[in-house]
Amino acid sequence: MGRQVPAKKRRRGERTPPAAPPPAIARPLLKWYARAKRDLPWRGTADPYRVWVSEIMLQQTQVERVREYFVRFIERFPTVNDLAAARAHDVLRLWEGLGYYRRARQLHAAARRIVADHAGAFPRTVAELMALPGIGRYTAGAIASIAFGVPAAIVEANSRRVFARLVGHDRPLGGVAGDAPIWEVAERLVPQRGAGRFNQAVMDLGAMICTPDQPLCSRCPLAGLCVAHATCRADEIPVKASRRRTRQMHETAVVVRHGAHVLVERRGPGEWWEGLWDFPRDGAATGRKLGAVRYTVTHHRVECVVRERSAARRSPSTDHRRWVTVAGLAALAMTAPGRRIAALLKPSRSI
Repeated sequence: MGRQVPAKKRRRGERTPPAAPPPAIARPLLKWYARAKRDLPWRGTADPYRVWVSEIMLQQTQVERVREYFVRFIERFPTVNDLAAARAHDVLRLWEGLGYYRRARQLHAAARRIVADHAGAFPRTVAELMALPGIGRYTAGAIASIAFGVPAAIVEANSRRVFARLVGHDRPLGGVAGDAPIWEVAERLVPQRGAGRFNQAVMDLGAMICTPDQPLCSRCPLAGLCVAHATCRADEIPVKASRRRTRQMHETAVVVRHGAHVLVERRGPGEWWEGLWDFPRDGAATGRKLGAVRYTVTHHRVECVVRERSAARRSPSTDHRRWVTVAGLAALAMTAPGRRIAALLKPSRSI
């Protein structure tokens, strides 16, 4: 467990630089991992495609939510070639509900690049992987280490917290500059052999033991090597960054009906949920109020009133506007609020 040492008093505002990383954490960490690792559907494989899909899905998404999506996605697109050959709409439809749809678009684009530029074989180096759409330093390190055994470091939400506590790093984290010291620690700790298991063990330790609140230090295999534990600062590290203020917004969605059909629009480039279908927005719209839906997206809390009106005729359908039956909405890849608005509708009605 290590001897408890009182924290050294510091002047207000004073920060300490990161200490040298503790030596030889691999052995106790991997011993713990062998008996405690999580049973996840993407574990136990060195297939870079499955590793890649799981890592993209896990970005800013809870593990339990990813489980079911991962299984469905792999059943539909079992190989990178299958994904590359798919229609963008089908990829987005399968991703619906997982959020952060830019990930799905980049996943699809990267699959096409891998097939076109690499004959369907995954690049094996971190630099080559980072050249693909949507693959950053962490994801490239995860693929390279888990699939190919490359001694590449990773820093994500769980491992960032583990490394920060290990070395007692008490400066705000996040962004390239904030995370740079933690990447240095990770790179010095990752072993030359077995990097994939090591990286997965660090992530599991952060998820199961070295948790954000009330970490289970008494059960941690690295407690005797941890600066934050030794100085009684596990609850202070990592330093929490200030939260962005949530902005309140109001909007009006319009359900335009013509007979059994309703009008939907595809979200354009730069909009939330780019490429997905939704109902038109019109702040000056009138008509019968169907209800309201509330949702939160990128630090915005939105209250959306839903109104319904009829159209004298159906305008021509385009790539970005089309008329569909209420039942036909189920086949579209829709935004989260669009799907909730659709749930308010009945198959047909006179207005």
